[in-house]
Amino acid sequence: MKAEEAGVLAGPSPVAERIVEIDGIPMSALCAEVDRPRAVVVAVHGGATTARYFDLPGLPRLSLLRLGARLGFTVLALDRPGYGASEPYEDAFDAPERRADATYRTIDALLGTDSRGAGVFLMAHSAGCDLAVNMAADPRGSSLLGVELAGTGRRKHPEALRRIDEVRRTRRSTAVRDLLWQPEAVYPSELVGGRAVSSASPPYESTVVREWPADFPRLAPQIQVPVRFSYAEYEQVWRCDPEALAEITGFFTACPRFVTYRQPDTGHNISVSYAVESYHRSVFLFVEDCVRGRPAGDCRAEEPTS
Repeated sequence: MKAEEAGVLAGPSPVAERIVEIDGIPMSALCAEVDRPRAVVVAVHGGATTARYFDLPGLPRLSLLRLGARLGFTVLALDRPGYGASEPYEDAFDAPERRADATYRTIDALLGTDSRGAGVFLMAHSAGCDLAVNMAADPRGSSLLGVELAGTGRRKHPEALRRIDEVRRTRRSTAVRDLLWQPEAVYPSELVGGRAVSSASPPYESTVVREWPADFPRLAPQIQVPVRFSYAEYEQVWRCDPEALAEITGFFTACPRFVTYRQPDTGHNISVSYAVESYHRSVFLFVEDCVRGRPAGDCRAEEPTS
């Protein structure tokens, strides 16, 4: 890999912090590399957090990167444009096309000439799904192995809409944040409320939140690679009832395979909950399916077997 090493985490760890420059802007990531990877999984975090969401200090059992490396995958958890090292340049990323291009170029710079195995797979959570869908709908998206989308949707629960309206009226930002961490019992106590994973959000994020419900059905028909749409049993923001899932499924008219996956015993923030290993293993199983090239048209709902 040809990039500046910003430091390796203390102790026996496969995870390294790295920075590359794209048009003079530093772009940061956490990287877990393996020799001869099955594939490369690129994870993009949600709003008001960073790449640390996928590898929390002191909680290695929750780490997507460490599990992926053990299973034979190279995993890159990126700080989305305007987060991490690129935070001082947040105004440069107002356009979704600019964010998608910078992320593709960041992936290329981080990997350099290293093996990508069967290819690159995108995994996104919550507001990060805006970036992943824009990337998959881009002409370069046809070369992706597939896409995992979690913690998002098309229509919000009535209570979420009520709280969003409350935020607009009162500026009490915790009104919505509380929904993202319910029920509290499914998360380690030190993570509830997001204090351990929080970050300032770039200005464009408010536009993403406002426009995503309309952008999702506009962009999804342009995606031509397998897609898995995952949702938590206790998702409190986005509707995931049969009617809502049927609507979302109908958006993906060009992808060769679309499946839905329900993760039991967790809430919106699946990757930092007690159900995390079950969820992350299911993601890597889907990546493996994409590597093996399951026949097109095999569209089904998936449930965990354990």
